[in-house]
Amino acid sequence: MIVELSFGIAAAVLLAYALVCAVRLGVGPTAADRAVALDTINTLVVAIMVLVGAAFDLMIIMDVALVYALLSFVGTLYIARYLEEGLR
Repeated sequence: MIVELSFGIAAAVLLAYALVCAVRLGVGPTAADRAVALDTINTLVVAIMVLVGAAFDLMIIMDVALVYALLSFVGTLYIARYLEEGLR
């Protein structure tokens, strides 16, 4: 009982951080700031998925989090490549 509650509190804190990053995503003055905010949101979503999977002992969520993290990494690489070529 207490373990699930602590996982829930941790997930709520991470969700609050993701919402702050979402504000930064909308307000960011440069494209690089927005890319960093998006990457941070993706990382926080993966962390929340891992916490939920650990709290409820659901291994399928861990697998989904792993695939999401890999796709997020590839997406970040493409965004960085686009920004690098666009700045030249």
